[in-house]
Amino acid sequence: MRIVALSGGVGGAKLVSGLANVLPPERLTVIANTADDFDHLGLRICPDLDTVIYNLAGCQHPAQGWGHAGESFHALEQIRRLEPADSWFLLGDKDLATHLLRRKWLDAGNSLTDVTAQLARAFDLSVTLLPMCDQYVSTRMILKQPWQGQTTLAFQDYFVRYQCHPEIKDYAFSGIEHSTLSDAVNLALQTMDALVICPSNPFVSIAPILSVTGFKDAVLERQCPCIVVSPIIAGRAVKGPAAKMLHELGLRQSAVAIAEFYRDIASHFVLDSSDEDLALCIA
Repeated sequence: MRIVALSGGVGGAKLVSGLANVLPPERLTVIANTADDFDHLGLRICPDLDTVIYNLAGCQHPAQGWGHAGESFHALEQIRRLEPADSWFLLGDKDLATHLLRRKWLDAGNSLTDVTAQLARAFDLSVTLLPMCDQYVSTRMILKQPWQGQTTLAFQDYFVRYQCHPEIKDYAFSGIEHSTLSDAVNLALQTMDALVICPSNPFVSIAPILSVTGFKDAVLERQCPCIVVSPIIAGRAVKGPAAKMLHELGLRQSAVAIAEFYRDIASHFVLDSSDEDLALCIA
């Protein structure tokens, strides 16, 4: 079977690593969210793509799940000394090498798909890793109350700079209307035998992927099994702010709300054993 997996960052990358351990590499394609991407210090940062790369390469930080194992932060320490305002995003020295090369290859006219393939080869990945699209898309968090004088925040400001403290009332994907399916993503969707949606945040990790122009239509037309793995276990998120976002969006903090979110696309839904009492609510 040809499996396509949709992934965000840490939670999704863990399942992707498990799939890579049991599937022949030519049978697995991972499509990662890029709506978290942003430019920082002149570099294009792709947090979810990089987290998947590092996990598949086995070099991720074992406790964090993101960033490099054995990382050093000499460059960041110097940035903090010279320009403290630019030191809020944790860039390790090894991680900087990834971003520097990505910037170089993008500036040379390569697409994000091609650049990601170059990085995958450099890290000796055996599975295919694709960005959701080549166009720049940015997740915006729409706030219930102004924060630092702003009514909306870019996702990395919300997630990293302000540690998810602002309350949200909605979210949007700036630039999504200009997105298109790359040839590689389109081929993966047209030839897949099953789609796996990893336990990533449904709102800011998976929804951007499904919102790429033509993506959901291609999935529905394929009519193959779509297996959703719940990112909510016993009311808590596997990783990140998904449970907090459910509450602030007025939704139930449980796997039931996740199942409802994917109802139009999912054929199977995977629950943790601690949520087995919810199975009848989802079926």
